[in-house]
Amino acid sequence: MLKILSFKKIILGVFVLLSIGSGFLLPNLKFSFDFSQFFPTGDDDLLFYEEFIKDFSTDDNFLLVAVENEGGIFDKEFLENFDQFTLAAKTLPHVTEANSLTNLSYPLKTSFGYTKLPVLHINDETQYTADWEKIQEDNFFIGSFIDKNAHSLVVFLETEDNLDYQQSVALLDATRKLLSEHNFSSNHLMGRTSFYEALVHMQKRELTVTSIVSLILVLIVLYIIYKRTAIVFITLISIFVALLIFLGTLSLLGKELSALAAFYPILMLIVGTSDVIHILDNFLEKIKVGIARQTAIVQSLKEVGLSTLLTSVTTAIGFLSLLFSKLVGIRDFGVNSAIGVLIAYITVVFFTSSLVLIFKNSTLLPKKSKSTFWQTYLLKMNAFTIAQPKSIISVSVIFTVVCVYGLSLVNTNYTFKTSLPNNSKIAEDFAFFQNEYSGFRTIELAVQTKQGYKITDFAVAQEIEKVNQLLKETENVDNIRSVNSIFKALNKANHLNKTAYFVLPDEEKEFNTYKKDASRYARQQLDKFTDSSKTKARIIANVLDIGTDSLVKTYNKIDAFVAKNIDTSIVNFRVTGKGMLMDKNASYIQASLFQGLLMGLLLVGIIMAFLFKNVKLVIISLIPNMVPLLFAGALLGFLNIPLDAPVSIVFAIVFGIAVDDTIHFLGKYKIAISKGLTKERALETTFLETGRALIITTLLLFFGFMTLLFSIHNPSLIIGLLISATLFTALLLDLLLLPVLIRKFM
Repeated sequence: MLKILSFKKIILGVFVLLSIGSGFLLPNLKFSFDFSQFFPTGDDDLLFYEEFIKDFSTDDNFLLVAVENEGGIFDKEFLENFDQFTLAAKTLPHVTEANSLTNLSYPLKTSFGYTKLPVLHINDETQYTADWEKIQEDNFFIGSFIDKNAHSLVVFLETEDNLDYQQSVALLDATRKLLSEHNFSSNHLMGRTSFYEALVHMQKRELTVTSIVSLILVLIVLYIIYKRTAIVFITLISIFVALLIFLGTLSLLGKELSALAAFYPILMLIVGTSDVIHILDNFLEKIKVGIARQTAIVQSLKEVGLSTLLTSVTTAIGFLSLLFSKLVGIRDFGVNSAIGVLIAYITVVFFTSSLVLIFKNSTLLPKKSKSTFWQTYLLKMNAFTIAQPKSIISVSVIFTVVCVYGLSLVNTNYTFKTSLPNNSKIAEDFAFFQNEYSGFRTIELAVQTKQGYKITDFAVAQEIEKVNQLLKETENVDNIRSVNSIFKALNKANHLNKTAYFVLPDEEKEFNTYKKDASRYARQQLDKFTDSSKTKARIIANVLDIGTDSLVKTYNKIDAFVAKNIDTSIVNFRVTGKGMLMDKNASYIQASLFQGLLMGLLLVGIIMAFLFKNVKLVIISLIPNMVPLLFAGALLGFLNIPLDAPVSIVFAIVFGIAVDDTIHFLGKYKIAISKGLTKERALETTFLETGRALIITTLLLFFGFMTLLFSIHNPSLIIGLLISATLFTALLLDLLLLPVLIRKFM
């Protein structure tokens, strides 16, 4: 190592070049908004959905544009303006169709054939009252095209499937411009495109803010502790270089940054700073007693370098445990974070170790005489563990039992709105559609016929209607659309447009007449709900954002109804759609989380066994790291925080980082024992030589994750609070419980 560090200028030059190259790659970083990355890969429902949509469009290819009018929508000037807006909206980029109440009509059968009755008689103000009464009586459009108080109208824009970010922004910009031209200042946009724009903007903001706040925090804490500008500079420049190279690597590998990208700067800062502190603390102690700088840094790397490597590996393993998740987005986060941890370690070992040799001892060491604060405090803590072993074990056992109980309270009732930026326009728009309309989310059912039956057969239509009625009676579900809507509308049209006739006809002969009429006059509408072979169909409804667990109950209710009440020998129904796939994550998150952590524990146990070569020590080392995981779960349960995909990463982060303190503590203890010290003397030495670094790094970790309080993303904010609290608990267990266990069992 001494030979390598003799080329310190070359090493520094290489890292400078890597940093510059990474800087040029940063503009190529991609930000992703793709909910499919949070779909459970390999799942039967996902495979079914991917096959099903080949015959249909996706269930999120729309943009809802709501416009409010203070005095109500029944104002001629407003309606004329809104009608012009609807017509113009058809020309917006990537829009295939635009519909609103101003261009919709009722079909009516006359002696001359079918004609159309407008839903709104825009130019005849005397008809407004009758129009509104008819809308209320039919109840087809309330909650979808008009709110229940008639204060706003919606234009439903159907778009091309799977618009990318640039296409989404182009559509939204054009829509906002058109709204401005028509003086519609009070408007609300909701759809996949608006989510895409808002979340990508949030990702960029989070990445920038967390980087800046974390850097400032590290600067302040380091200066308070070391009181030397050179130490602060060395640490910050090391972390900055590591972060640059990390982001450059992600760009080079073509990785896309998701909403979880806000964690990368924090992870690099706190993990990298932890590595720097452990090595620098040891290095500074050596040069204080007159050891030459090059010799001191080599000795420091030998003494704590291996422990630091192992802590980096265990932290990486903690993140790699996320590979057991069925969600691509979570797996990618785990891999990217593991890469970042290892880049931080390599940077510290080579770049920081070379950089520190450039500075003189006088610029690194504090001018004041050595303070006895840390020594006094740490010796008192060690004395406490000697005097109160039973109390420490008793409190730890009680604490563990309470945590297990809290863990049993964990729920997965995640709501979509929690993923939206706080106090943002998108959150306001989401709340508007949630409160005034039928919500933004959809529930979709795939319909498949059997034994040669067609979707348009009377027997099949009757089975479809049973499911329609179930959905109609289901709380929080509204705006149900299916192929039967066409047949019922034609039945109504043949009976003077009376609401009571919006039902399937009782006789098959009459139904077959409407089936022919539908093929002749409503082919476009039929094609939206059926495939070309007429053996597949879709039922779509809106559902409020009531929480994953509640929605899963709704899906199960539908499945049970189909099994009991539907003639499945001729037709089958299956809940599908992107919303259902997202909701299904709940059933996988817990299983994959525990599977990943168990595998992580096994791998860390193997590393511990390799490092300490003592089975008892391995078991002892794992106990203080299991309890913080239970504590993290208990916090979720007691605070009623749903366990969702983003929050599940808490456990990987806590496990990966908490093990670090244990390895450093036990590593120093092993070295002390190998020097012939007694158990008590070895523990005292361990407290004095590693306790300070453990406390400092944990404080940095604590406040580092607390910077997520500046986040506008609720899951990130929750994760920051959970990790900060849990890591503090892990430190207490390492400094209080671990010494007691060593004395009792070693």
